[in-house]
Amino acid sequence: MAQTLLMPKATAVWLVDNTALSFDQIANFCKLHPLEVKAIADGEAAQGIKGLDPISTGQLSRDEIRRAESDPNHKLKLSEPKVRVPDSKRRGPRYTPVSKRQDRPNAILWLVRNHPELKDAQISRLVGTTKTTIEQIRERTHWNSTNLAPMDPVTLGLCSQIDLDLEVEKASKGRPLPTAAELGATLQSATETEQRGFSYRQDDEEKEIDANAVFAKLKSLKSDRNDDEDDDRY
Repeated sequence: MAQTLLMPKATAVWLVDNTALSFDQIANFCKLHPLEVKAIADGEAAQGIKGLDPISTGQLSRDEIRRAESDPNHKLKLSEPKVRVPDSKRRGPRYTPVSKRQDRPNAILWLVRNHPELKDAQISRLVGTTKTTIEQIRERTHWNSTNLAPMDPVTLGLCSQIDLDLEVEKASKGRPLPTAAELGATLQSATETEQRGFSYRQDDEEKEIDANAVFAKLKSLKSDRNDDEDDDRY
């Protein structure tokens, strides 16, 4: 792993204030231009930056500084780090346990049907497969196409819901917004609804006529009953 200096400008500020090193030595160590180091010494640059002691951070030793102060041609060297940080490995296809590899075709079919916006590379990252397999399932030329059933890769444990949401979000950024026809809109505009006048329905009018007829019939029945009662009295 290549060693790099932490906070080079802050380190340069500390070296200018606390050592007798030349501008060229500080510039070479901190990967700065000598004129920039001179501007720091003159107070024209890095005024708000607090100096960082490279000795306390383990990047320089006092002996190395003394050696460079006594020899203007000596170039400062970074101290060997006490802790080695491994280089970050390039992320490859997701590893799929052997017990779950038989479920990958079902997961691929689910992703192809439910998220057609996903690219083959994204599907490959999610379930750990190859582009050839994805194309075969997409084109129904896979050797086991007749027996495949779409299954959620999150449920199968092939990827997490967060990873799936991130890939879907990335794929959806460049897509245009759906139109009203795609959404199946059936609402009418306000102008169309305003042009329609209010009209009475024939059913309501018929109901009103029938109600009057019923009341009239009830009145006639009541009058007939009163006449019968009068006849009984006599």
